[in-house]
Amino acid sequence: MNRQRLAVLMTCHNRKSNTLTCLAALYKQALPAQVTADVYLVDDGSTDGTASAVYQTYPQVKVVQGDGKLFWNGGMRLAFAEAIKEDYDYYLWLNDDTQLYPKALITLLETSYQLIEQGETCSIVVGSTQDPETGELTYSGVIQGHWWHPFHFRKLKPQTTIQRCDTMNGNCVLIPRQVVQIVGNLDSALSHYAGDYDYGLRARNQGCRIWIASGYVGTCSSNPSRGRCSNVDQPVDAQLKSMNQPKGLALQDLTLIPFKEWKVFTRRHGGLFWLIYWLLPYRRLIRLWMFGKPTKK
Repeated sequence: MNRQRLAVLMTCHNRKSNTLTCLAALYKQALPAQVTADVYLVDDGSTDGTASAVYQTYPQVKVVQGDGKLFWNGGMRLAFAEAIKEDYDYYLWLNDDTQLYPKALITLLETSYQLIEQGETCSIVVGSTQDPETGELTYSGVIQGHWWHPFHFRKLKPQTTIQRCDTMNGNCVLIPRQVVQIVGNLDSALSHYAGDYDYGLRARNQGCRIWIASGYVGTCSSNPSRGRCSNVDQPVDAQLKSMNQPKGLALQDLTLIPFKEWKVFTRRHGGLFWLIYWLLPYRRLIRLWMFGKPTKK
């Protein structure tokens, strides 16, 4: 097989320990003999010394500076854009809180090779992660759970064989050049949430397929939503202000993302009834606005 080049794409903000641990596991990866890897890391305005620590420990990493306002989707989009200029054979999305198992990249690449041999040349391969303490599934590919609601997604547990899915969490995702040539980069209209789901759905809509590799490829704890439940008693204007920030408004059972961004997502993927799906998550705030606002204690 001809030489192949892989670009690993990461973004970080003030998680120096996580970022260094992730890179340590990455550089311990066993790779097929024909594959070389370059790492593109967007340091989005970290103030904890992440960039300098990476420079000192892993000088081969291509560090790109952000302004602190990129968040996950913006940071990954910038890393992706830099790597696309060099026309790699593969691009790997990797969250900096993910620790890969030693043969993770071999698993992902060999899955891609297997799919290509089967004629699936435009296929994304998703690596599933598990909680480091409980072993439970944390991030993976997802399927649309109900035909009548396209935005009810359910994570799939990895099995001993590969599985088809509808879209994916962006924690560990291998994307071949053929898919990038069709789909392009992450969407700049999204800042933090939904960029990964949107990319997978756009890829599928353009004839690509998404698969979950067999088994787990690493560990990654579920990210807790800071302030979840603590926003319930805020006045509605304060909730609206929080909701229109990039990380949205964390309620007890869901996170409301900014109106404009959710509109982009639902209009693109919601079909004829997209307007209903757009407004549905905000019904609680709409009800508060119309029939009464909680007061500050």
